[in-house]
Amino acid sequence: MFIHFRKAALVLASVAALAACRKDEVNTLEGPVPTADFTVALNTSQYPVLATFTNTTTDAFLYQWDFGDGSPLASGQNVTHLYKLPGTYQVKLTAAGRGGTGISPQKAVTVPSICDNTGFGVLTACAGSGATSWTLSDQADAIVKLSASGAVLSTSATPLPACQLDDVFSFTSSLTYSYDAGAGTYSGGTCGAALSGNSDFVYKPNGSLGQIILQRNKSFIGLPDSVVNKTYDILEATATKLRLQGTNPDGTKTVTTYIPQLSALDKAKQYLTGGSSRTWVLDNTVANTIIVGTEAAPGTYNVSGSAGSVPACQADDEYTFTSANNFTYDSKGQTFTAGVYACQDGRTDNNTTFTYGPATGAGIAQFMLAKTGSFIGVTDAPTSRVYRILSIDNQHMTLRAGSSSDPTVFTFQMRVK
Repeated sequence: MFIHFRKAALVLASVAALAACRKDEVNTLEGPVPTADFTVALNTSQYPVLATFTNTTTDAFLYQWDFGDGSPLASGQNVTHLYKLPGTYQVKLTAAGRGGTGISPQKAVTVPSICDNTGFGVLTACAGSGATSWTLSDQADAIVKLSASGAVLSTSATPLPACQLDDVFSFTSSLTYSYDAGAGTYSGGTCGAALSGNSDFVYKPNGSLGQIILQRNKSFIGLPDSVVNKTYDILEATATKLRLQGTNPDGTKTVTTYIPQLSALDKAKQYLTGGSSRTWVLDNTVANTIIVGTEAAPGTYNVSGSAGSVPACQADDEYTFTSANNFTYDSKGQTFTAGVYACQDGRTDNNTTFTYGPATGAGIAQFMLAKTGSFIGVTDAPTSRVYRILSIDNQHMTLRAGSSSDPTVFTFQMRVK
């Protein structure tokens, strides 16, 4: 296109020079001055929006188009142009003929926004930053393979390999896609060298949520396996979950689930609450479920012993956290009470709210229960009611009761109920 433009520009310049020379010599050119004009039609069945410009100019043989979006000028009698961003663009056509040059009136071309489409809006955060990044979910059904008829053939185990969980898939509202492999790309059952998957993409608002069509060969989303026509159907799009489906060359389908790329602090809360509400219990299947000591020596005072040694009335207690910062306690009828070291009537006044934020001292994050006397794990937990998350994933959590300045701290191994 650039070469054509240079030729067109040179010819237009030559025509103008010829017109000037002949005007001095004979005061006329060999033909009428072109009357430049055009019509435009927009195809909004996909984005970028394709604009088709049809030339209606008379008495011209060279044409130069200015699409009004800062892109290079183009030449040709009838042309098409892709508009990546919504807005109103002023388009102009300059035409040259034997009688000189003519310039069309500027015409406004309005490209509509797709941000009100839920699929595109969530995918690209185009109502906000205009860019968003996703990682593969750590849930057991992060990758599901289906038959052509939709029957489940296989489901990924949890957790996924670390080199797969650290992959980041980013989309922008200007219809670009990038892939960051992190430590490497998981392919063929093993972690290998990082692959490149960057590409422009086409978005088609088919159905309710639409489709993503990658434009570069060997680009991919989620798995490096090829999918038919590089097309991914959006099955679900919310602030906390994105599900895509691609059709494989053999007719089977792969559904991949993503979560937003989060900071360590936000990810810990996502695990704690499951994105909305999640219930935890003491993990009585491991040794030393509860240890008591100081910040410097956490197991100095006591350890709970072998797996299964936590009393049943304590091991069955349920602790539920919500993303709205509400905490509820279900004793299942009895609470193991410190001091008397016995099962007693279940506490019913332990429900409260909590504040959440960065950990002070060791830990990823911490929260503080609002109500005096509320507790997790043991009834004689520190009165500061501060609990630090030392480690957490989708199924397990190491929780420390007590701030870094408390004389005694309790460390719990917990699991999702």
